[in-house]
Amino acid sequence: MKSTYSITQAQSKLPGLVREVSRTGGAYGIRVHDEVKAYLISRERMERITETLEILANPAAAGAIRDYQAGATRFSELDALNE
Repeated sequence: MKSTYSITQAQSKLPGLVREVSRTGGAYGIRVHDEVKAYLISRERMERITETLEILANPAAAGAIRDYQAGATRFSELDALNE
């Protein structure tokens, strides 16, 4: 399947497009006058996007990610938790 559809094409193929994004987790752009104006994405993908935004909006989580990327995070073996 294509990755973008005109709004007219999307209207006529909507049930199939919804099934496809639900199955694959993909996304389709919806064009109006050759410009993508909207996207059709699966619920699972939207939930992942929302979760990512929530994590990045949390200052402590964002700081932990920055520390990890900078190599400043220490990891221990799980067995060390029992000591």
